Amino acid sequence: MTLRIDISGLPSERLRFAASPLAELTAMLHVLAEPGHHPQLADWAGDVWAGLRPEPAERLREAEFLWRSSQADFLLPARPRPTLAEELDDVDRIDDETYVTAALVTTCGSNRVHFAAPSPLTDATARERALDLAQARGARQEAFAERLLADPAAVRARVRHTLEQCDEAFFGAAWAGVAVQLATDLRLKNDLLRRQGIGAALASVSGAVTLAPDGDCIIVDKLQDKATSAHGTGVTFIPSVFGRPHLVAVHAPGWQPVVQYPVAGPSPSEPVSLETVTLRLEALAHPVRLRLLRTLARGPHTTGELGHAWELSPPEVSRHLAVLRRAGLITARRHGRYVRYTLNLPDLTALGGDLLAAVLR
Repeated sequence: MTLRIDISGLPSERLRFAASPLAELTAMLHVLAEPGHHPQLADWAGDVWAGLRPEPAERLREAEFLWRSSQADFLLPARPRPTLAEELDDVDRIDDETYVTAALVTTCGSNRVHFAAPSPLTDATARERALDLAQARGARQEAFAERLLADPAAVRARVRHTLEQCDEAFFGAAWAGVAVQLATDLRLKNDLLRRQGIGAALASVSGAVTLAPDGDCIIVDKLQDKATSAHGTGVTFIPSVFGRPHLVAVHAPGWQPVVQYPVAGPSPSEPVSLETVTLRLEALAHPVRLRLLRTLARGPHTTGELGHAWELSPPEVSRHLAVLRRAGLITARRHGRYVRYTLNLPDLTALGGDLLAAVLR
């Protein structure tokens, strides 16, 4: 499953790498709402919550679905500005229809909900549908949706004020600390883009972001099958320190494609693709293959030895071993007349973490 961004005919200068204060604040808010996704930041999140006054803390909770399970598109700027205030000014320029649609998508808990026509701001049936979806997500979501549809201007002003309170409470200090890391990463990415082209720049973003062989499409390994186009707008890549391990993408119709990617940590490792994780889970789903792996966990075995241990025919053993090899869970090495199969313990051990990384990505 992938997100495909059509860049056919797009000049390299329309692929932008830039830091965004608003996008990084959004990543921090996600950490505060979902600390389990970011165990390395648990102490930071605890300190922030402990230091927040009751009023801004309650405001964060009442609107947390704008950044908890997915981020509202207006929180990831396609044209980042130097300061948070400038980016919030840009958000203020978005029309109510666009803002409300993006907010309702996250409030209702689905990126497949669209309110393009008719509008819940003007159509009673669409409004009831939006409120029903929000109600299913919880009382806070329902209350927020009701206020948003009744008075968009008041809710927009309240959300902005909440983000400004975050700036005063913790973001300003945290941003000063990560700005150097982001600037270093941007120098690398823009230098690669200038000297070696789009493919090299994308390869440095993440192993989950690649350029299609024909050069006409950016492929992002995500838990969704989606497609969008960068024609006339370009693509913006925003580095994030607090966003690790997530790879966030704006792809909804009417929005310029934006990808927020995690800056590599001290010991970066290439992410395992969703396709590989799926292949390994499917390989493990068969009870016979699990039995073979139990035997291989004790040491290398030949096909004949495995067949004897489990009373299986040589063709049956070979068929199951082929599935495990394609999944990268075992390796084979010839010793004279015999081929011995060995358990790939590191990759099997990492499967749980790889699955979690693919889901969070």
